[in-house]
Amino acid sequence: MNLKHELQHSIFNIIAQAAQQLNVECYVIGGFVRDLLLQRNHKKDIDIVAVGSGIELALKVSELIPHHPKVQVFKNYGTAMLRYDDMDIEFVGARKESYRLESRNPIVEDGTLQDDQNRRDFTINALALSLNPQNFGDLLDPFNGLEDLKNKCIKTPLDPAITYSDDPLRMLRAIRFATQLNFEIEAKSLQAITDNNQRIKIISGERIVEELNKILATPTPSIGFLLLHQTGLLDIILPELTALNQVEEIEGHTHKNNFYHTLEVVDNISKNTEDVWLRWAALLHDIGKAPTKRFTKKQGWTFHGHEFLGGKMVKKIFERLHMPLNHKMKFVQKMVIMSSRPIVLSQDLVTDSAVRRLVFDAGEDVENLMILCEADITTKNPNKFKKYHNNFKLVRNKIVEVEERDQVRNFQPPISGEEIMELFNLKPSREIGILKEAVKEAILEGEIPNEYQAAYNFVLQKAEKMGLQKQN
Repeated sequence: MNLKHELQHSIFNIIAQAAQQLNVECYVIGGFVRDLLLQRNHKKDIDIVAVGSGIELALKVSELIPHHPKVQVFKNYGTAMLRYDDMDIEFVGARKESYRLESRNPIVEDGTLQDDQNRRDFTINALALSLNPQNFGDLLDPFNGLEDLKNKCIKTPLDPAITYSDDPLRMLRAIRFATQLNFEIEAKSLQAITDNNQRIKIISGERIVEELNKILATPTPSIGFLLLHQTGLLDIILPELTALNQVEEIEGHTHKNNFYHTLEVVDNISKNTEDVWLRWAALLHDIGKAPTKRFTKKQGWTFHGHEFLGGKMVKKIFERLHMPLNHKMKFVQKMVIMSSRPIVLSQDLVTDSAVRRLVFDAGEDVENLMILCEADITTKNPNKFKKYHNNFKLVRNKIVEVEERDQVRNFQPPISGEEIMELFNLKPSREIGILKEAVKEAILEGEIPNEYQAAYNFVLQKAEKMGLQKQN
């Protein structure tokens, strides 16, 4: 098969010209070729393999491009990268690899194109297109990757047990590609992942999370998480999640399977947001249910306080996986802690006071919280489904109404601590905090409007009861 017509972009001719001048063979390989054949978006990242020095080829390519783009050289890895026309182009010399048991970092030697294709993770990623003049555009497919593309199959070029043991990150990549492309993992390969699942422990949290984020970014993340569960990887990576996969029965009372419910919630939320951190919140929103599960004859199964415990567990998970402990973690934590608040509101009479508190506590994240709670509706009863969604519409309408009138989102007290100090000739003290808190509570409870004069009068009355005298 020749795909010369797909290599019309000027960059391919420039690379071919540079390779000729250096007298080396070069090929486009990997994801670009795979996505080209699948007719997916393939124009952002291009991997070039040279039978020789990839770094020298990158430098020569830069010379031939009029504006001479900067070449980033990674000598330790024998790779180089440049950016051209919104594309990231990476150059590497063809190589063969061998591995040590305790590390996924290979011992690298120069090799042939065949050696380089042998080291690739999957047959569909070993496809290469020639950029050499004698066969420009020819597809080189030593492992029948084209057939695997047609059959929607993830398969390793060599023995999967060796492939996954050598570099255990490939196990997560297999599951990620299966999720992204809606492919199936070959049975032998899937078994090899299960057999080698303990090897994932040598992979850093950062690399694991990178793959989990890509799975979460797909339209149906549950495909990937079910495969992670099936192969035993999820037990190692996120045991807090698999702990939800148990249903107990006592005296005829059961509870829903919160593991499968969680995956439904993640799929639901993925239809409404591309925000990976909101998808993380959906994934972790019920993790506090396993440790808080209790049964009483009076109430049946309860999960009291699971949101608050879940919030604490979020931080531990982020720490363990070396995820960011900044505003992203705090956002996920906040969503988990507040995940039941709108649900409780929607089940009761929606009072202005309750909505004000919800908006005050959620702040700018109130819309994200509502998206999460609506995704949390997984009932298969059409009447209940409609009722719950209608109730959430009432809550949403009430939020708009209360917010327009009371402006409690990102609340700032109408009267400042400095003014209170001046009014009563006070130095910084607990009395000021008490008065400010009283103003906030009065506004949230609807006792006074969120306005300066009302807050001023309220402070005078409250201060008088506390024995404080206004200064003239």
